[in-house]
Formats: sequence, C-alpha cells, structure tokens
Amino acid sequence: MAHLLEVQTGYRSGSRHWAQPGEPRSEYDPSHTTLTERRQTKAAELRQLDRQEAKHLGLEWFSERTLKRMAAQYAEHGLMGLADGRWTPPLRGRRAVTEEVAEAIRAVHAECLHRSKVSMKTKERMIHQYVAEKFDAEVHVPHYTTLANVWKEWFGSGGTRQRYVRSAAAVETGKAKVVVTRPGQVVALDTTPLPVKVLDDIFGLPITAHLTLALDAYSHSLVAFRLTPVSESSVEVAMLLRDVLRPLPMRPGWGQEMEWPYPGVPAALVAQFAGHEVAGLPFFAPETVTSDHGSVYKNHHIVSVARRLGIDLLPARAMRPTDKAACERAFSGIQSLLLEMLLGYRGVDIADRGADPEGDAVWTLAEMEHLLATWIVAVWQNRRLGQYAPAWDPGGRHSPNTLFAAAAARDGISLEIPEPDLYYELLPAHFVKIDRRRGVKIGGLWYGGTDPVLDAFRGRRSGRGGRHAGKWAVNCDPRDCRRVYFEDPERSGCWHALDWNGLPPGDDVPAFADTRVRELLREAARTGLKPQDDRELLPVLLKLLAARTPVADWPTQMTAQQKTERAREMERARAAAADRPSTPLNRLPPPDRPAELAQRTRRAVTEDRQRRREAAVSQPPPPPPLLGDSLRARNLFLLPDEDEDDGQAPELSPEPA
Repeated sequence: MAHLLEVQTGYRSGSRHWAQPGEPRSEYDPSHTTLTERRQTKAAELRQLDRQEAKHLGLEWFSERTLKRMAAQYAEHGLMGLADGRWTPPLRGRRAVTEEVAEAIRAVHAECLHRSKVSMKTKERMIHQYVAEKFDAEVHVPHYTTLANVWKEWFGSGGTRQRYVRSAAAVETGKAKVVVTRPGQVVALDTTPLPVKVLDDIFGLPITAHLTLALDAYSHSLVAFRLTPVSESSVEVAMLLRDVLRPLPMRPGWGQEMEWPYPGVPAALVAQFAGHEVAGLPFFAPETVTSDHGSVYKNHHIVSVARRLGIDLLPARAMRPTDKAACERAFSGIQSLLLEMLLGYRGVDIADRGADPEGDAVWTLAEMEHLLATWIVAVWQNRRLGQYAPAWDPGGRHSPNTLFAAAAARDGISLEIPEPDLYYELLPAHFVKIDRRRGVKIGGLWYGGTDPVLDAFRGRRSGRGGRHAGKWAVNCDPRDCRRVYFEDPERSGCWHALDWNGLPPGDDVPAFADTRVRELLREAARTGLKPQDDRELLPVLLKLLAARTPVADWPTQMTAQQKTERAREMERARAAAADRPSTPLNRLPPPDRPAELAQRTRRAVTEDRQRRREAAVSQPPPPPPLLGDSLRARNLFLLPDEDEDDGQAPELSPEPA
C-alpha cells in the first residue's frame, strides 16, 4: 500500500500532512510528474530489488499493469484489495471425497443434529452404512482420518453441546454481516454477577452485585457500566444508555493523567459543554445496541427508550455468543486483571470457591463502584489490544484510547451532550386519569392529591389518541416511589414532582421501591385495611421498612435476609437520587446508617401523629376555668338566695343566744 500511495499521491502515507523526511521524492513529485511516469518509475525501482527478497515480499512480478490493477482494487476494497489471491487460493477440496461420499457426510450430519451426541467413530460407521445402502459397493469411502478432517473443515470441531448445536442450526443466520467502521456504530450490552462479594453500605453484610457493561465494538472502550445490588431492571438499562451519551465527570482523587486526553477537541471546550471536568472516557450517541434475549433488554420500556434516543435494537442471534464476543471477553479481562486480586473473590464455579469468601469481603458497594470506574479510565482504556487490533494495522500497538483518537481525527467528535431533563423522559411512563380529589394512581398509590400543579387538569381528558386516548402520561422511577413526575402539557420540558399522598410533611420517610409497594398493598389487604386515604397506609409502610424498631433491637428484630433486602432497596434509592438532575454528577449521596434511618422515621411518625390530631379537631378546645372560680362556685358557706314569692325578701328572726 505504501508503494501504491507513493505512486498515487507522491507520499507513502497518502497525504502531505503526514509527509516523511525527504518526501516527495523528485521522481514521484505530483507537481512535476504524471501518474503514468510515476508508475513506470515504481515498476523500474521494484525490478532492481534482489530476486529472493522480491519473492518473499510478493513483488517478484511487478509491472505498470500491476499498479493499475492494484489501484482499482484499493479503490473498491481498501487494503484487503491489495492481497495477492495466488497466495491464498480457495480450497480445492479432496480427491478422495467424491460426490457420493460428500452426500453421505451431509446426510449423517443432518441425522446427528436430531440424535444424542455420538463419537466420530460412530459417524464413520453411519457414513459407511449410507454409502452401502444408497450406492454400489464399488464406491470407495476414505480413511477415518480423512473423514475426521473433512468433518472438522465443514462443520467445526464438534466440541459444542448438542442442544446448542441443534438450536444454532435452527436459526436463520443469513449472509449479511455488520462491518464496524466508527465508534458508536455498534454498542454491546451484557450483565453478569460480580465474582466478588461486597458489603452493603448500611449494615455491612456481604451481598452479590451485578455488573452491566456497555462496550463500543469499534474501539473496545467500556463507555459505561452499572453496579447494582440486584439483577438489573429496565430503568437501570435506560440509565446506562444515558450514561453512554454523557461525558464521565472527574472524581475526587483523580489526577490530570485521567482527564480528557483526545486530540482535536480541547478539554476546556468539552468541560464548558458538559458543565464539569471530563474524564478520559469516550462518549457518543450510539447508533445500534446489541444484547442477548433477556427480558430486561427487549421489554416495552427499553423499546420506547431506544426510540427516544434514536437507537436501533439488534438482539444477538440465539445460541450465538460470537455476536457479542468482545463483551464476554471484557468480563474475562476484568476478572483476570482486577477482580481475582481482591478479597472476597468467590470464583466462577462453586467447586473453585474459597473457604469463606463472605468473611473475606472488605469492599463496600460504593468503594467497588469507584474502584471499577478508576480502573476502567486508568488501565483498560490505555491497555494494548492484542487480538482486537484494527484490520488496517494488525501489527500496530493500539489501545481503546488510541483507536478512538484515530477515529476522532478522521471523522471528528460530535459534542451532543444531553440535557439533564432526559432523566425524566427515560423513566417508565404510566397512562392514567387525573382524579379531582386524589390526583393520579400509579402502582396502587395516589400522588398529587393536593398539588396545585394538577388543578388545571383535574377531571379533564387529554388530547392523546390511540390506545391511551384521553389519559395523561406520568413517569415514575420504580427505585424510589415516594414521588412521580408529570410534564406540563402547556410547557414542553417543564417537569413537576408529585408526592405520594401518604407522605407526612418533610422528607423523613426513607425511600421505598416498587417491590415494597406491592408488599405494602398485600399486607393492607391481608389485615383487612381498606383506607379511604393513603395516609392510612403510612404506619403499615413504616412497619414493613423495619425502621420503627430501635437501633439496639435491630439485630434481633431483623433477619439477615431482611437486612439484605433493605440495604439493596436503599442502594437503588441512592442510585435514583444520583441519576436525578438535582444531584451533583461527581458524587453519590451518602448512604443512611441504621441510626439515621431510625431517627428520620421517628420524626416522620411524630409529625404524622401531630398532623392527625390537628386534623381531628376542627376548633381548639376552650381553656379550663381557674381553680379559684371553681371553688367559689361550690362554696358551702355562702347564704342561699332569698325566696322571691311575694316580691319581698323575707326577714330573719334572731336566734336566742
């Protein structure tokens, strides 16, 4: 290619911007020579090479006509068009494998797809049986070694499980292939349990977290990740896609070596657009997202999120792990390069587990998240790629950062930083009616009963048509059900938070998720509680949250499973608070300790009782009478009033002394 580019442009690199010392040479200067003259000069130059050296380089027979053919092939196929087909001829088959034997091999392969797995010796006998029954006895069947080699060439080594082979054969693969040529063209998503036991941030108990990665198929950059205490839900995947669009902010303790390193766009300019200092991790608008067939990746919520972000969903083919092999390999790389060195590592198999990985756990969930973010920016993005080197430079030294920088220098960088309000748009939407008195009902709870934002829309039908005709869209974050979000139809982009009707004044009630809401409604139905107002459900909710118990009694009143569930719920609430636009991007809100949770809940219960007492009494009671007034009213020494029968007061006769 260097010889061809020097003939075409006068520079071995193909551009005067990357000219080497001494270029262009006088005989290849495009301003003084023609293309034909340069081709003739190059052909004469290559003929001067040593015969043996030219043969090793593939330049033994090189002429002006060869340069013309290479120029046409390069324009159509790029670098691969310059490959000499005589060095890589197509397989010509085997003379011992006749048409009859080939038919027998294919018939036996089709039969073995439906049977249980058998050995190659059994397949050889089946091939002999097929040939003997279908054709004459004169048809020669090759040796076992030849049949085994042919079977491996045609159908693979056969080391896959039989059910996977059968399922893969039933899938129509087609001939179209995706060629990735730029960052963001294909982003692979996948989730796996983290092979390290971590401690929750509330009780300090060991739990299992799940790691979700978003990997760019072109540069192999880990553009986003999520560490969740439970298996991911659709809202976590939606926030992960939003993280791909947003620049990663610098965190406390990160030095200048982890800041934005890509040339062409200054770090100050990116920080000005983002509103904060940006770390050295690519961000872009993904075009296509590929994932497996998990329900979390193909539900209605993710489909609506992809439509909002302009992303095409491309599920991987069934039983085809090679469609997202780079993401699977990234999990293995993180495990071997980082996770295996951490305390609490539990391995990938129960037989390889240590004596007590739960007792060895020392990393909290927040510390593990910070460690992964630091390792990705500092190590993974600068690590040399081996087998994933680009096709245009297979022998070069490349890392995810250098590949992204090369693509940025070629195509530029699109600074499309999303607005903070995108968080509300990516939440699951519920289509409901607005009640005049109680507001909107989401998941069995009522919101915005006294909120003046809904006053203009109470009892009215919306202008929406179709399946949800006349209903209003209200978005809810299932990780924190204390409030929902309503977009003002008259002002696009203006979102209002509607609090749950059962919340007391203040913000002392701990966060609760949708699973806790379902448990709350089941508990209320079990006890026969039919509240007229959601405020009646607050005591039941606080009992379920196990926060009304004094801190000293928590170890005896709560089981390990209850503590784990509560810690996971609070961690999801912290993640929801971090995703909301009002929370600073560079840090998560601090976790609540058990003492803080109990104190907040006691304040909430006290305020709720006071509010109930005030609401029960419409007018304040009169103050009690003074003690002296009550005594004077009941004094036994006072004379009774005179009779007024005749209108005159009776006279009293003096008693004898």
